Amino acid sequence: MKNERPLWRGRPRQGLMLRGADILMVPFSLVWGSFAMFWEYTVISSDAPLLFRVWGIPFVLVGLYMIAGRFFVDARQRANTEYVVTSDSIIIRYGIFRRKEQILSLRELSDFSLTENRNGEGSITFGVSAAGNVFSGLASWPGVEDVPRFDCIANVRKVYDIIRNAHYAAGHTRPFGQRLG
Repeated sequence: MKNERPLWRGRPRQGLMLRGADILMVPFSLVWGSFAMFWEYTVISSDAPLLFRVWGIPFVLVGLYMIAGRFFVDARQRANTEYVVTSDSIIIRYGIFRRKEQILSLRELSDFSLTENRNGEGSITFGVSAAGNVFSGLASWPGVEDVPRFDCIANVRKVYDIIRNAHYAAGHTRPFGQRLG
């Protein structure tokens, strides 16, 4: 927009990290990966037919991704992510293999919510996911689009208030947004 001005710019927390959903995902990934590796070891060491040997490889790869790979993918995704709030829009720049950009108009934004933890870090979600926010903390599967959000940002309440005020200034009759957490 012509008179658009930046109000805030930031990045998600960097590095490897655990999320709340890992309470379920870590044990599940260990069971999956262990079984897949056991299967593959058993068919290779027992001289099983080629079909059985090949059949287990995708399951082993998925298991390795769930056990460890997803943490590195998540860290890399966050390292390549930038968030911007302007007087007219929300901008999310991200991408591991190619740069993508999402621009959300504050004027058209209908729903956003805040999730904050005790240390002031949290997420702001723009819209509602079909599955809810139960697993929103997991690194998404590559190629799967998530509901747009500012993820793992410091001083999230301050950023939320900036967005809420800009949303109001963009033409909404009252400040909007729901606080969670």
